Amino acid sequence: MRKIRMGMVGGGEGAFIGAVHRMAANIDGQIELVCGAFSSTRDKSLASGRALHLPGERCYADFQTMMAAEAALPGEERMDFVAIVTPNHLHYPVAKLALEQGFHVMSDKPATFDLAQALALREQVEATGLLYGLTHPYTGYPLVKEARARVVAGELGAIRKVVVEYPQGWLAERLVDADNKQAQWRLDPDRAGISLCMGDIGVHAANLAEYVCGQKITRICSDLAAVAKARILDDDGSMLLRFGNGARGVLMASQISVGEENALRIRVYGDQGGLDWCQQEPNTLWLKWPDQPAQMLRTGGSYLGELAQANTRTPAGHPEGYLEAFANLYRNFAGQIQARLGGIEPSAAALDLPGIDEAVRGMAFIEHAVAASASDVKWHDLPDY
Repeated sequence: MRKIRMGMVGGGEGAFIGAVHRMAANIDGQIELVCGAFSSTRDKSLASGRALHLPGERCYADFQTMMAAEAALPGEERMDFVAIVTPNHLHYPVAKLALEQGFHVMSDKPATFDLAQALALREQVEATGLLYGLTHPYTGYPLVKEARARVVAGELGAIRKVVVEYPQGWLAERLVDADNKQAQWRLDPDRAGISLCMGDIGVHAANLAEYVCGQKITRICSDLAAVAKARILDDDGSMLLRFGNGARGVLMASQISVGEENALRIRVYGDQGGLDWCQQEPNTLWLKWPDQPAQMLRTGGSYLGELAQANTRTPAGHPEGYLEAFANLYRNFAGQIQARLGGIEPSAAALDLPGIDEAVRGMAFIEHAVAASASDVKWHDLPDY
């Protein structure tokens, strides 16, 4: 077995999420960065690549040149997959070309610029048989996996209510638009798409709710708004949800909640018990019962299930956070590639990774949330495309 070779499109100097992807990919020592097209300009791409100690000939001026050049290299040198960490409008063109050239794809979310592109991408993934992963990192936390296992096993009984919230405050001020690179493209419909808040963080909340509950959202009632002055795209939103099993839900996502950092939280209530997990205290999962005290589960506990333990690296009491959860996605993706190289079936842990179906679900959620908010009709179906 060998290290899996990764290329990257986007993520050059000054790009927050590119550095996160590189750190996450590197944590387990199974993946090495071998090439990249890190910026829209040749000089910036070259400078970014050299800062990462890559040879100049593997730092490309654009992703088109990168795909052609990597495909022409011998099999023992070329990249195995590409990580896409660009603004949203480039996700599909890069993924499409990578698949055409025979490379697996790991993409930042949302998967594409719009739903039509996501559906086309799914057709390409299925036609090529190549691997596709999507970085919803919150599903990588050990106790999120434990929460899912408890719900799916029926420990909470029939699920009745789901409350998921994701408040941030970093876009509360209009003036941040002018000097924050991360804000600039997210506020631009030509690069971000039709939604800011729901496309950026609301889709994470929806994905987390579906993952933990093992149920799909089937109907939505949506109220989105651009609260900050002179803003085109939504920066705040509230939604009512209905799930396939009849459960009701509430989803709140906001980027103008002053003082909030990254307070993603999910609470699930069944007819026999409930659970509560918060991303800012990720190593604790609360189980709640009607006839006994609340029960606190902790990351690293020997009482946790197989998937939670498979995604835990350190003994109890050693906090594992965002980077480790993100790294679990990369480790699982590398496991899928290694299994394919070895001609064996991937493990259950390796297969526990958001993929092309979650990519389509996410884009459907975003588009239907925006459409429902603009409509006078109360409830809208969220089709299972």
